[in-house]
Amino acid sequence: MQQQLTEEAKKELEKQQYRVVGKHSAVKVCGWTKKMIKGEGGCYKLKFYGIMSNQCMQMSTSISCANRCTFCWRGYKAPVGKEWEWDVDEPEDILKGSLHAHKKLLDGFGGHPSANKGAYEASKTVRHVALSLTGEPITYPKMNALLKRFNQEHISTFIVTNAQYPEAIRDLEPITQLYISVDAPNKALLKDIDVPLFSDYWERLNKSLEYLAQKKERTCIRLTLIKDQNMCDMEGYVALIEKGDPDFLEVKGYMYVGASQQRLTYANMPMHEEVVVFSQELVKLLPDYDIVSEHIPSRVVMFAKKTFQKADGWYTWIDFPKFHELVLSGKEFTSYDYLRKTPQVGISGKGTTEHNAMIKEKREKKKEFFVNEMTDELEFWKE
Repeated sequence: MQQQLTEEAKKELEKQQYRVVGKHSAVKVCGWTKKMIKGEGGCYKLKFYGIMSNQCMQMSTSISCANRCTFCWRGYKAPVGKEWEWDVDEPEDILKGSLHAHKKLLDGFGGHPSANKGAYEASKTVRHVALSLTGEPITYPKMNALLKRFNQEHISTFIVTNAQYPEAIRDLEPITQLYISVDAPNKALLKDIDVPLFSDYWERLNKSLEYLAQKKERTCIRLTLIKDQNMCDMEGYVALIEKGDPDFLEVKGYMYVGASQQRLTYANMPMHEEVVVFSQELVKLLPDYDIVSEHIPSRVVMFAKKTFQKADGWYTWIDFPKFHELVLSGKEFTSYDYLRKTPQVGISGKGTTEHNAMIKEKREKKKEFFVNEMTDELEFWKE
């Protein structure tokens, strides 16, 4: 049994601003968390679901993964494996260690010249955890106990899984929102793009989608579009989406970042307009869904089931206090029991050509550049 990461691997992660927690978990501050503290807007989860980016912790309970996805920003030196090969850290240690590491990583941001003092002070209290930093978090053997601890601390939980562990999905206790990544519309393409270790990867994906459809809490399927590779076979995507029957669908463009640059090219990154066009074609084949919103900097379009639309508008935001009340009650509840009205909806799909040119120019000069188009949402946490 592997006891811990090698010192070389740990140093490499720390150089990339990760902090390793215990033997198999990791924390890293999301760029959008930093941006919101500096008053520069929030991520798409703020616009779509109401998550305060400055109070969101990005972490994973497993650095290892069963895929080597071509579009992933992880390097091929990152650990992979089909079975759990670590000692098992206790949930309480992961909870405390992650919160401590996250807070330490944010130390000093309060003194940044452009920092919003209110946003920085609020960031010291984590209210959301995105279990999607690196690796496959769902393989952690004590995940349900950790989820219970997050719930007890009134920290919402978002898990993203690559759908290679269907029984783990089936057995998950209620979480705030569960994601499955569907990276290709058919078996052959999925093998090329995800480069899975499991030989029955396609069967595992399909079984995972069946279990996703049985979940009563919020669910989402995410498509990562890679230009000239998987932006095809609409019928294949539709069949998988209908099998998973998610509440929400995110159609997101691949981003040319990290180690994925060694496997893909800049040309594989679709412009936001192309993501919009693909989404508009896809929604025609999904009569139970409609397009609700977009986040241009992240090149992502969000669909929701039409049942989330009421007479006075869309209700895709999350009533977090209500969720925690429900999950801690021990009673059964559904996605529709913790809704909040979505304050900003609509889609333009315009205005990104100049942004793409700017991004390319900045990258060629090897300067860090972030596109920001979020302003309205900031008013919600300033009030």
